Amino acid sequence: MNAMTLQVVSPVPTDIDIANSVEPHHISVIAKKLNLNPNNYDLYGKYKAKVLLPVIDELKGRKDGFYVVVGGITPTPLGEGKSTTTVGLCQALGAFLDKKVVTTLRQPSQGPTFGIKGGAAGGGYSQVIPMDEFNLHLTGDIHAITAANNLLAAAIDTRMFHESTQSDNALFNRLCAPNKQGKRRFNDVMYRRLKKLGITKLKPEDLTLEEVKRFARLDIDPETITWRRVMDVNDRFLRKITVGQGPDEKGMARETGFDISVASEIMAVLALTTSLADMRHRLGKMVIGNSKAGEPVTADDLGVGGALSVLMKDAINPTLMQTLQGTPVFVHAGPFANIAHGSSSIVADKIALKLVGPDGFVVTEAGFGSDIGIEKFMNIKCRYSGLRPQCAIIVATIRALKMHGGGPPVTAGRPLDPVYVNENVALVEAGCANLARHIRSTKAYGVNVVVAVNQFSTDTGAEIAAVRSAAFAAGAYDAVLCTHHAHGGKGAIDLGIAVQKACESATGPFNFLYPLDASIEDKIEAIATSYGASGVEYSKQAEKQIKMYTKQGFSGLPICMAKTQYSFSDNPAAKGAPTGFVLPIRDVRASIGAGFIYPLVGTMSTMPGLPTRPCFYDIDLDTATGKVGSHFTETVQINRIKIIDQNAVAVSNLRHQV
Repeated sequence: MNAMTLQVVSPVPTDIDIANSVEPHHISVIAKKLNLNPNNYDLYGKYKAKVLLPVIDELKGRKDGFYVVVGGITPTPLGEGKSTTTVGLCQALGAFLDKKVVTTLRQPSQGPTFGIKGGAAGGGYSQVIPMDEFNLHLTGDIHAITAANNLLAAAIDTRMFHESTQSDNALFNRLCAPNKQGKRRFNDVMYRRLKKLGITKLKPEDLTLEEVKRFARLDIDPETITWRRVMDVNDRFLRKITVGQGPDEKGMARETGFDISVASEIMAVLALTTSLADMRHRLGKMVIGNSKAGEPVTADDLGVGGALSVLMKDAINPTLMQTLQGTPVFVHAGPFANIAHGSSSIVADKIALKLVGPDGFVVTEAGFGSDIGIEKFMNIKCRYSGLRPQCAIIVATIRALKMHGGGPPVTAGRPLDPVYVNENVALVEAGCANLARHIRSTKAYGVNVVVAVNQFSTDTGAEIAAVRSAAFAAGAYDAVLCTHHAHGGKGAIDLGIAVQKACESATGPFNFLYPLDASIEDKIEAIATSYGASGVEYSKQAEKQIKMYTKQGFSGLPICMAKTQYSFSDNPAAKGAPTGFVLPIRDVRASIGAGFIYPLVGTMSTMPGLPTRPCFYDIDLDTATGKVGSHFTETVQINRIKIIDQNAVAVSNLRHQV
């Protein structure tokens, strides 16, 4: 089947069956559509390529295309289809409306792929392909992040170990060991620490004894270390561990833990960096904890910032892929949407906007509902990128609106209550209070808002009409019914037309929610007010951290609120559009290299666990073709059982003969 002429069938097959039914174009064909020549990219097999960063410089004088961000209403645990809408819209724009378009998406973690959620390539007839490559190793970026993160973790414990057993002079002499000519010298990374300390001397021998001590001894306070090791697998038993229990590390044991790789600050750095030099700077200034004197200790203080940059030098290049209908996709970075900002990379968006040109479109996605995802996209990503979207899409479903109107809980893995599959216009109308708040909050940034209603077979005309009416009343530019899951790009043509008109008519000034020079508390309270909160309550720990970060000079950073995605409030059960609640801030932490402060509204798990029946039950390999899938698994197992049974019979017969 040709990727551009997608043939849909009903009922919609499984995502993997659809993905395997389409033969992707060679990635060089996709690159040619964007006028990329072979010198602009490195091939990673037949269907993936890394687009090289210098492309930005080559296209510097070219005008940007239209910039569109996709968010959503407060979701159910089943999700409302933001990724699918993002892909379906781009298939409509590129394959049906003859527009130059690039989709920019986050790279998914392998944890959810093998855990509860499954893949993140879109769904139905609106997917990124090859689906298995998208959801697994891709081009190795997450593995590079894992290696870099864990190198820094090893450097922290090793430095504390050596400082505990050596004098200041011994440390200094080893750090500035003589070269083959017998001369001592500072490495490039050491000059960064010297500059931080205000030491202007260029030769090791010129330092005073006091300067030697300040330079060589980091004196890390183990109680303040925030840097943890990572791996890209869901493993609940690594959430809390003890390190340093070997006989050679006697007396150095401490409690720590593992996070999932995409929760690493290095992932957020990759997503927010604007150039190779900027990435080197951000990696070097990542804070891992404090000294016993209360001074922040950075990766460059440990001497590892340059090595981290080397491990990440290829990861900074976005990966080029394609949709089922042959439209280009950039897959790059995948930061968490709670403790980080939940958007794909700035460099991918910047390259894409130049490649599509002034009449083209770049469509990206913001994690979770717009209260979290679009807020962070606007106030964090757009600040660092300098880019401004013309249009924001709010994805909604009748199912989610019924839940917000007072319907019973929606739980993953359990059948839906009958109220969700039978007409109930009153419930939909009540739930539209949630949609209206998302529209108004997003519109306040100065962008046109288009509502995309993902249609299910049980949705009725009266229910859809109620959503459209509520959307227009709240100030939406348009509200469009979408069937891209069942029909591919053809099912999102109306959405594509609405988005084009919304972009072309965007004239308003862009507005941030808060100024950066406001206090940390004022910025937190501005965000809380946008949720509908009447105030903010800080724990003693949160107040202590705010005071510390302000003293250390970090109060000018944007805020990245870590809050449940299932409600505007801190309470996941508070559906609809709650008001008058007080938002509790239990702790405040920082990702200084990435460039934001993140208050914790609730308890945030950064290492997911596996459920009773993980998704890995449905993943197997067809050893005859090498394809990834699930349908052949049952046959394979039955055949294996038959072989085992036949062998058992043969052994039994042999025993009788003996």
